[in-house]
Amino acid sequence: MKLAYKADNIAEAEIVKGMLEANGLEAHVSGYYLQGGVGEMATMGFARVLIANEDFDKAHELIHEYEGETGAPSHRSPQEAKTATTASRLVVILVAGALTLFLAWLASKG
Repeated sequence: MKLAYKADNIAEAEIVKGMLEANGLEAHVSGYYLQGGVGEMATMGFARVLIANEDFDKAHELIHEYEGETGAPSHRSPQEAKTATTASRLVVILVAGALTLFLAWLASKG
């Protein structure tokens, strides 16, 4: 199997996988269990879409079309990648904080 797409998160990887499968290609998403790593591991960028070697060229064409339709850059500059990763991490931190506050509120009500 070859790496067909590096996604920012599992949801995006599943979207690409679904698009490939809708076009008759068998795809596999890896990185499910790495997404939850917190602390020393970055929480984004572990999701990957893998495709059979013989389907790689067709998958590459479909992914290129997908990136054009979504406006996602096919090749990010290092600065763009750093900005996207920082923004993604900030969203994760904010959501985790909101969830923590909500759970603390629930615990105080019980």
